[in-house]
Amino acid sequence: MDLGTDLSGKRVLVTGASSGLGAHFSELCATHGAHVAIAARRIDRLEEMRPRLMALGAASVCPIELDVKDGASIHACRAKAVETFGGLDVLVNNAGIAREGAALDQTAEDFDAVMGVNLRGVWLMAISCGRHWRDTADGGSIINISSVLGVRVSKDLASYAISKAGVIQMTKALALELARHNVRVNALAPGYFETEINEGFFETQAGQEMISRVPMRRIGDLDDLNGPFLLLASEASRYMTGAVFPVDGGHLVSSL
Repeated sequence: MDLGTDLSGKRVLVTGASSGLGAHFSELCATHGAHVAIAARRIDRLEEMRPRLMALGAASVCPIELDVKDGASIHACRAKAVETFGGLDVLVNNAGIAREGAALDQTAEDFDAVMGVNLRGVWLMAISCGRHWRDTADGGSIINISSVLGVRVSKDLASYAISKAGVIQMTKALALELARHNVRVNALAPGYFETEINEGFFETQAGQEMISRVPMRRIGDLDDLNGPFLLLASEASRYMTGAVFPVDGGHLVSSL
Protein backbone atom coordinates (compact mmCIF):
# COMPACT_ATOMS: atom_id res chain seq x y z
CA MET A 1 0.00 0.00 0.00
CA ASP A 2 1.36 3.40 -0.99
CA LEU A 3 1.00 5.87 1.88
CA GLY A 4 2.68 8.83 0.22
CA THR A 5 2.49 12.50 1.14
CA ASP A 6 -0.12 13.45 -1.45
CA LEU A 7 -2.58 16.13 -0.30
CA SER A 8 -4.73 16.17 -3.44
CA GLY A 9 -8.31 16.85 -2.42
CA LYS A 10 -7.45 17.20 1.28
CA ARG A 11 -9.38 19.97 3.04
CA VAL A 12 -6.96 22.02 5.12
CA LEU A 13 -7.52 24.95 7.50
CA VAL A 14 -4.45 27.10 8.25
CA THR A 15 -4.59 29.72 11.01
CA GLY A 16 -2.25 32.71 11.04
CA ALA A 17 -2.10 32.25 7.28
CA SER A 18 -1.48 35.84 6.21
CA SER A 19 2.30 35.82 6.72
CA GLY A 20 5.34 33.86 7.83
CA LEU A 21 5.03 30.13 8.42
CA GLY A 22 1.27 30.22 7.92
CA ALA A 23 1.60 31.68 4.44
CA HIS A 24 4.29 29.13 3.60
CA PHE A 25 2.18 26.19 4.80
CA SER A 26 -0.77 27.52 2.80
CA GLU A 27 1.37 27.69 -0.35
CA LEU A 28 2.71 24.19 0.29
CA CYS A 29 -0.80 22.77 0.62
CA ALA A 30 -1.85 24.58 -2.55
CA THR A 31 1.13 23.20 -4.46
CA HIS A 32 0.04 19.69 -3.47
CA GLY A 33 -3.53 20.14 -4.66
CA ALA A 34 -5.39 20.69 -1.39
CA HIS A 35 -8.49 22.75 -0.71
CA VAL A 36 -7.07 25.49 1.51
CA ALA A 37 -8.95 27.65 4.02
CA ILE A 38 -6.65 30.52 4.96
CA ALA A 39 -7.59 32.23 8.21
CA ALA A 40 -6.20 35.34 9.92
CA ARG A 41 -7.24 38.78 11.15
CA ARG A 42 -5.99 40.53 8.00
CA ILE A 43 -8.69 39.49 5.53
CA ASP A 44 -7.33 41.90 2.91
CA ARG A 45 -4.03 40.02 2.81
CA LEU A 46 -5.84 36.71 2.60
CA GLU A 47 -7.84 37.94 -0.40
CA GLU A 48 -4.57 38.99 -2.05
CA MET A 49 -3.19 35.49 -1.46
CA ARG A 50 -6.10 33.70 -3.12
CA PRO A 51 -5.02 34.06 -6.80
CA ARG A 52 -1.45 33.05 -5.97
CA LEU A 53 -2.59 29.90 -4.18
CA MET A 54 -4.90 28.99 -7.06
CA ALA A 55 -2.03 29.49 -9.51
CA LEU A 56 0.12 27.14 -7.41
CA GLY A 57 -2.45 24.38 -7.83
CA ALA A 58 -4.93 24.63 -4.97
CA ALA A 59 -8.18 22.79 -5.59
CA SER A 60 -9.96 25.80 -4.07
CA VAL A 61 -9.16 28.62 -1.63
CA CYS A 62 -11.39 30.05 1.11
CA PRO A 63 -10.19 33.20 2.95
CA ILE A 64 -11.72 33.53 6.43
CA GLU A 65 -11.36 36.40 8.88
CA LEU A 66 -10.32 34.96 12.25
CA ASP A 67 -9.40 36.27 15.69
CA VAL A 68 -8.16 33.30 17.74
CA LYS A 69 -8.72 35.25 20.95
CA ASP A 70 -12.46 35.12 20.27
CA GLY A 71 -14.22 31.78 20.76
CA ALA A 72 -17.13 32.80 18.55
CA SER A 73 -14.72 33.74 15.75
CA ILE A 74 -13.02 30.35 16.04
CA HIS A 75 -16.34 28.49 15.85
CA ALA A 76 -17.45 30.55 12.84
CA CYS A 77 -14.12 29.98 11.08
CA ARG A 78 -14.25 26.21 11.49
CA ALA A 79 -17.91 26.13 10.47
CA LYS A 80 -17.25 28.15 7.32
CA ALA A 81 -14.36 25.91 6.27
CA VAL A 82 -16.53 22.80 6.77
CA GLU A 83 -19.46 24.34 4.91
CA THR A 84 -17.30 25.53 2.01
CA PHE A 85 -15.41 22.27 1.52
CA GLY A 86 -18.05 19.82 2.72
CA GLY A 87 -15.79 18.72 5.56
CA LEU A 88 -12.30 19.14 6.98
CA ASP A 89 -9.28 16.87 7.06
CA VAL A 90 -6.38 18.87 8.51
CA LEU A 91 -6.05 21.75 10.97
CA VAL A 92 -2.76 23.66 10.94
CA ASN A 93 -2.81 25.45 14.30
CA ASN A 94 -0.23 28.11 13.46
CA ALA A 95 -1.40 31.52 14.75
CA GLY A 96 1.06 32.98 17.26
CA ILE A 97 2.63 36.16 18.60
CA ALA A 98 5.59 37.15 20.77
CA ARG A 99 6.21 39.98 23.22
CA GLU A 100 9.93 40.56 23.67
CA GLY A 101 11.43 41.95 26.84
CA ALA A 102 12.85 40.96 30.19
CA ALA A 103 10.39 38.95 32.27
CA LEU A 104 10.55 41.46 35.12
CA ASP A 105 9.56 44.24 32.73
CA GLN A 106 6.58 42.42 31.23
CA THR A 107 3.10 43.36 32.34
CA ALA A 108 0.26 40.98 33.10
CA GLU A 109 -1.36 42.27 29.90
CA ASP A 110 1.74 41.28 27.89
CA PHE A 111 1.65 37.78 29.34
CA ASP A 112 -2.09 37.41 28.80
CA ALA A 113 -1.79 38.57 25.18
CA VAL A 114 0.77 35.88 24.36
CA MET A 115 -1.12 33.15 26.19
CA GLY A 116 -4.40 34.24 24.64
CA VAL A 117 -3.13 33.66 21.11
CA ASN A 118 -0.42 31.01 21.48
CA LEU A 119 -2.08 28.72 24.01
CA ARG A 120 -5.78 29.51 24.53
CA GLY A 121 -6.36 30.14 20.82
CA VAL A 122 -4.60 26.93 19.82
CA TRP A 123 -6.64 25.03 22.41
CA LEU A 124 -9.97 26.46 21.32
CA MET A 125 -9.31 25.80 17.65
CA ALA A 126 -8.18 22.23 18.34
CA ILE A 127 -11.24 21.57 20.50
CA SER A 128 -13.60 23.05 17.90
CA CYS A 129 -12.20 20.81 15.17
CA GLY A 130 -11.94 17.84 17.52
CA ARG A 131 -15.63 18.08 18.41
CA HIS A 132 -16.54 18.30 14.74
CA TRP A 133 -14.56 15.16 13.92
CA ARG A 134 -15.99 13.33 16.94
CA ASP A 135 -19.55 14.18 15.96
CA THR A 136 -19.12 13.32 12.26
CA ALA A 137 -16.85 10.29 12.83
CA ASP A 138 -14.76 11.59 9.91
CA GLY A 139 -11.42 11.74 11.74
CA GLY A 140 -8.71 14.26 11.01
CA SER A 141 -5.20 15.53 11.69
CA ILE A 142 -4.14 18.46 13.86
CA ILE A 143 -0.69 19.96 13.34
CA ASN A 144 0.20 22.33 16.17
CA ILE A 145 3.05 24.73 15.51
CA SER A 146 5.21 24.93 18.61
CA SER A 147 8.90 25.96 18.71
CA VAL A 148 12.28 24.79 19.94
CA LEU A 149 11.69 27.43 22.62
CA GLY A 150 8.98 25.14 23.94
CA VAL A 151 11.86 22.88 25.02
CA ARG A 152 14.79 25.29 25.44
CA VAL A 153 14.69 28.95 26.53
CA SER A 154 16.02 32.24 25.23
CA LYS A 155 16.53 35.57 26.97
CA ASP A 156 13.70 38.11 26.72
CA LEU A 157 11.14 35.60 25.38
CA ALA A 158 9.87 34.00 28.59
CA SER A 159 6.14 34.24 27.88
CA TYR A 160 6.62 32.94 24.33
CA ALA A 161 8.69 29.98 25.55
CA ILE A 162 6.12 29.17 28.25
CA SER A 163 3.28 29.25 25.73
CA LYS A 164 5.09 27.00 23.26
CA ALA A 165 5.95 24.52 26.03
CA GLY A 166 2.23 24.44 26.76
CA VAL A 167 1.50 23.68 23.09
CA ILE A 168 3.80 20.65 23.25
CA GLN A 169 2.08 19.25 26.33
CA MET A 170 -1.32 20.09 24.83
CA THR A 171 -0.36 18.12 21.72
CA LYS A 172 0.40 15.04 23.79
CA ALA A 173 -2.69 15.35 26.00
CA LEU A 174 -5.06 15.80 23.07
CA ALA A 175 -3.36 13.00 21.12
CA LEU A 176 -4.21 10.65 23.99
CA GLU A 177 -7.84 11.76 24.27
CA LEU A 178 -8.70 12.14 20.58
CA ALA A 179 -7.12 8.94 19.26
CA ARG A 180 -10.36 7.03 19.95
CA HIS A 181 -12.11 9.43 17.57
CA ASN A 182 -9.56 8.80 14.79
CA VAL A 183 -8.03 12.25 15.30
CA ARG A 184 -4.25 12.51 15.23
CA VAL A 185 -2.50 15.39 17.02
CA ASN A 186 1.16 16.12 16.33
CA ALA A 187 3.41 19.17 16.47
CA LEU A 188 6.23 20.83 14.58
CA ALA A 189 8.86 22.62 16.66
CA PRO A 190 10.72 24.92 14.25
CA GLY A 191 14.07 26.40 15.17
CA TYR A 192 15.20 29.76 13.82
CA PHE A 193 13.71 30.77 10.48
CA GLU A 194 13.68 34.22 8.94
CA THR A 195 10.18 35.65 8.53
CA GLU A 196 8.84 39.18 8.32
CA ILE A 197 8.70 39.33 12.13
CA ASN A 198 12.48 38.94 12.54
CA GLU A 199 13.60 40.17 9.13
CA GLY A 200 17.11 41.62 9.29
CA PHE A 201 17.91 40.27 12.76
CA PHE A 202 20.14 37.46 11.56
CA GLU A 203 22.43 39.96 9.81
CA THR A 204 23.16 41.68 13.13
CA GLN A 205 25.96 40.66 15.49
CA ALA A 206 23.45 39.15 17.91
CA GLY A 207 21.87 37.21 15.06
CA GLN A 208 25.20 35.91 13.84
CA GLU A 209 26.10 34.81 17.37
CA MET A 210 22.82 32.93 17.56
CA ILE A 211 23.52 31.16 14.26
CA SER A 212 26.96 30.16 15.56
CA ARG A 213 25.25 28.18 18.34
CA VAL A 214 23.23 26.10 15.86
CA PRO A 215 25.17 22.90 15.04
CA MET A 216 24.40 23.22 11.30
CA ARG A 217 25.61 26.84 11.45
CA ARG A 218 22.65 28.27 9.56
CA ILE A 219 19.08 29.33 10.08
CA GLY A 220 16.34 27.29 8.48
CA ASP A 221 14.99 27.79 5.00
CA LEU A 222 11.19 27.59 5.00
CA ASP A 223 11.38 24.67 2.58
CA ASP A 224 13.18 22.71 5.31
CA LEU A 225 9.76 22.39 6.96
CA ASN A 226 8.11 20.85 3.91
CA GLY A 227 8.95 17.20 4.47
CA PRO A 228 7.90 17.01 8.12
CA PHE A 229 4.75 19.03 7.40
CA LEU A 230 3.66 16.87 4.47
CA LEU A 231 4.27 13.75 6.54
CA LEU A 232 1.96 14.95 9.33
CA ALA A 233 -0.71 16.32 6.98
CA SER A 234 -0.95 13.18 4.85
CA GLU A 235 -1.88 9.54 5.30
CA ALA A 236 1.83 8.70 5.48
CA SER A 237 1.61 9.41 9.23
CA ARG A 238 -1.71 7.63 9.81
CA TYR A 239 -0.29 5.64 12.77
CA MET A 240 1.51 8.58 14.37
CA THR A 241 0.05 10.77 17.10
CA GLY A 242 1.49 12.72 20.02
CA ALA A 243 4.79 13.27 18.19
CA VAL A 244 6.79 16.50 18.29
CA PHE A 245 9.12 17.12 15.35
CA PRO A 246 12.04 19.52 15.93
CA VAL A 247 13.16 21.14 12.67
CA ASP A 248 16.05 23.14 14.02
CA GLY A 249 19.42 22.29 12.50
CA GLY A 250 20.36 20.42 15.66
CA HIS A 251 19.61 23.32 18.03
CA LEU A 252 18.05 21.05 20.64
CA VAL A 253 21.13 18.83 20.80
CA SER A 254 23.64 21.67 20.95
CA SER A 255 25.93 21.82 23.97
CA LEU A 256 25.32 24.31 26.76
